[in-house]
Amino acid sequence: MAPTKLLRPLLICALLTLPALITRLAGIHAPPLVALLLFGAAVVAASFVLAWAAEAAQVDISGGLAIAILAVIAVLPEYAVDLYFAYTAGSDPTYVAYAAANMTGSNRLLLGLGWSLVVLIGLALVRRRTGRTVRELVLNSGYRMELGFLAIASLVAMAIPVTGQISLLLGFALLGLFGFYLWKMAHTEAEEPHLVGPAARIGALPQRARRITVVVLFAFAAAVILASAEPFAHGLIATGRQLGIDEFLLVQWLAPLASESPEFIVAILFAVRGKGDDAIGTLISSKVNQWTLLIGTLPIAYLLGGGGTGGLQLDARQIEEFLLTAAQTLLGVAALLALRFPRWAAWSLLGLFAVQFVLPGQSARYVLCGVYLALALAALIHNRRHIVPTLAAPFRAPGRSSSSPDATSAPAR
Repeated sequence: MAPTKLLRPLLICALLTLPALITRLAGIHAPPLVALLLFGAAVVAASFVLAWAAEAAQVDISGGLAIAILAVIAVLPEYAVDLYFAYTAGSDPTYVAYAAANMTGSNRLLLGLGWSLVVLIGLALVRRRTGRTVRELVLNSGYRMELGFLAIASLVAMAIPVTGQISLLLGFALLGLFGFYLWKMAHTEAEEPHLVGPAARIGALPQRARRITVVVLFAFAAAVILASAEPFAHGLIATGRQLGIDEFLLVQWLAPLASESPEFIVAILFAVRGKGDDAIGTLISSKVNQWTLLIGTLPIAYLLGGGGTGGLQLDARQIEEFLLTAAQTLLGVAALLALRFPRWAAWSLLGLFAVQFVLPGQSARYVLCGVYLALALAALIHNRRHIVPTLAAPFRAPGRSSSSPDATSAPAR
C-alpha cells in the first residue's frame, strides 16, 4: 500500500482544521460568517477523520467495548454541538429552542434523506447490474433487534410532545435503554468489518502502527470537534441574525448536515458496493443512538448548565417539531417491520422530507404529521404480523444471522 494513499486524505482534513485551530488558540474573534465557515469546515473534516478511525478500530476491538466506543464516537460531532446548546440553555433559556432544533433536524435528516438515498441508490445499482427491476431492499434478520430498540425508544420519546418537556426522568430512562442496547449488542455474534477507503488503508497497517494511528486520529478529531463546537454554534446563530435568516432553521439543518456528512458518505459507499443492508443497518443504529443517547443527555447537560431539575421546557414550535420527528420515525419503523425496505417507502420519506421546506408553516407541519401517521398506519396493518416479534426482539436471546441478503435477493413486485 502506498503511504501517500493514506496520507493524502488525512493531510487534506488536517489542513481544513488548521484555520479554525489557529483562530481559536490565538483568541481571534472572527466575523460570524467567517467563523461559521472556518469552524464548520473543521467539524466536517474532523468528522471524516473520526469516521475513518472508528471503522479501522473494529479490526482490533471486539465485543461490547467496540460497540460502546464506536457508538459514542459515531455521534460525537453532532452531540458536541447539541449538548453545547443544552448546556448553555441552563443559563440562557433561549438556547432551549436551538437544542431542540438541532436534535429534531438531525433525526429527520438521517431518516428522510439518509435512509431514502441509500435505498434508492442500492436499488438503482441492482437494476443496472442485473437488468431487472427490484422494488425493495432486504435486510439481514439480525437487524430486527436494532429496529425493535428504535421502535421502543420512539414510543418512549412520544412523552416529549405529550408533556411539552424533556424531563430528567425521561433522560435517565432513555440512557438506561441505550445501556441495555449496548449490552445486547455486546452479546451478538461478531462480524468481520467491511472497511473501505482510508479506513481500509488504516486497517491494513501493521498492528502496532495501526493502533497508534487510530489513537492519534481519535485524539486529534475529538480535540478539533470540542474546540470548534462552541464557536461553530455561535457562528450559526449570529450569521442567521445578520443575514435575516431564521437561526432556528440554520441550527436545525445546517449543523446536522455538517456533522452527519461522513456518516452519510460511509452509508452511500456501502450501497454503491452492493452492501445495501449494511448501509441501512448503519443508519438504523445511528437512529437508535439519537433517540436514546442524544435525547437522554440533553436534560443532563441542561442541569449541569444551571437549568435545574425540571428538564427542558418546550414551546409550541418545538413541540410541533418533536411530533413531526416522531411521526416520521414511526413511518420508517412501520415500513421496515418485515425487514424489507420498499421503494414506495423510500420515495415517500424523501418526498415528505422535501415538502417541509416548501411548506414550512405550522399548519403544514400538522398536515405532514397526519400524512406520516396515515402512511405508518397503512404500513403497520400490512406488516402487522411482524409488530410483536420486532418489539420482543430486544428481549430475546442475542445472535445475528451470518447470512446477509442484499437487494438482489428481494423479489420484484
